[in-house]
Amino acid sequence: MSQRLKTLVVDDEPLARKGLSVRLEAFEELELMAECPTSRAAVDVIVKDKPDLLFLDIQMPGLNGFEVLKAVKEQGGDLPAVVFVTAYDEYAIKAFEVRALDYLLKPVDDERLRECVERVIAENNTLDAEHHEKLVGLVAEVTGQNAEDLLKTLSEGGDIATNQYPEHIAIKDSGEITRVAIKDIKWIDAAGDYMCIHANEDTYILRRTMKELERELSPQLFQRVHRSAIVNVNQVEKLCNQQNGEYHLRLKNGQQLKVSRSYKDKIKQLILGQ
Repeated sequence: MSQRLKTLVVDDEPLARKGLSVRLEAFEELELMAECPTSRAAVDVIVKDKPDLLFLDIQMPGLNGFEVLKAVKEQGGDLPAVVFVTAYDEYAIKAFEVRALDYLLKPVDDERLRECVERVIAENNTLDAEHHEKLVGLVAEVTGQNAEDLLKTLSEGGDIATNQYPEHIAIKDSGEITRVAIKDIKWIDAAGDYMCIHANEDTYILRRTMKELERELSPQLFQRVHRSAIVNVNQVEKLCNQQNGEYHLRLKNGQQLKVSRSYKDKIKQLILGQ
């Protein structure tokens, strides 16, 4: 047998991470490394231990999957073969297919996992400069930059700006993943280190920061109204001026949200057209 592929699984969800690792152990061609529970730890491991194959979750707190790859390049590390594990929307999946790189859509199907691993093993000998070029092209596709601009950005340590917004958001809870349509979200508020996503008649808990979540939402549809609240502008019924000088938004379902003074003028202009 040829040399086994050093394989690293990166996912912030413990059950998802462990479940994928256990199933990958069935492939004798793979040598499983210690799992990475955080994206920032993954960067250090990739740079230092140089895995051959990376199963990388895209949606993670701290750094998302694409930012992990960016950080590896910034630190002078080599990019391994990458399989993205994603609950992202169709636009990203099409990008994966166009770039001929593999992905796994959560929840991961056993047969799909087997096909993915067999493909990676079969193509292992050709995963060199061509693979790196395709990987850079994929990140460019998703972030809205062309490959040359992206390489320049990575080499200069700049930020990757995302110009596309997903139509769904993946909510992880107890090992299960729910795909919530962005258009169904009415408002979002913070509860400590967690975000409460209010969509339709349900509330979902997401372990992300408000800043991270705001970057993924189209500003044409969502506006920050408070340091701990974001609202879907299509759900706003009116802006109310309270007797104490404070402002509140009233949504179509009767929910009221406090508006910070610093956001008042922007909300009047962008939401109410005043």
